[in-house]
Amino acid sequence: MNLITPDTGLLFWMVVIFGLVFFLLWKFGFPVITDMVDKRNSTIEKSLKDAHEIEARMGQMVEEHARMLDEARKEQAQILRDATDTRNKILAEAKEQARAEADKILAEARTEIAAEKEAALRDVRKEVAVLSVSIAEKILQKELAKDQEQRDYIDRMVDETVREEAHS
Repeated sequence: MNLITPDTGLLFWMVVIFGLVFFLLWKFGFPVITDMVDKRNSTIEKSLKDAHEIEARMGQMVEEHARMLDEARKEQAQILRDATDTRNKILAEAKEQARAEADKILAEARTEIAAEKEAALRDVRKEVAVLSVSIAEKILQKELAKDQEQRDYIDRMVDETVREEAHS
């Protein structure tokens, strides 16, 4: 037997066996193989489809995340503005209260100073009056040692009092 130029009988049986193997493969092997390839294809297509959906969802999530960050920044800015406004308002109110309290304390101090001044003036006037009376008493005792001088002094005082009442 020669392998380079086979006999017709060998060739016939080779064709028959090849046909039989081909038939068996076509009937049992190829459907399983094509089903496996189809399943694999559908799995790949499904995976690609899922990947595209996930990618689209990720894009939406990124957009949503960016939007939420933007809203959070805006809200943060608003909170900071509100806090600054509140702080300024509180400071203005505190300054106004401090001014009012200072004005009140100043007015009370002025009133107290005026009252103390009046009291001091009264005390000074009283002391001056006491001193004046004391001095006048000593002068009068010295000058009015005689009866005639006392009468002249009383007459002078009566005349002055009458003149003052006439002018009033």
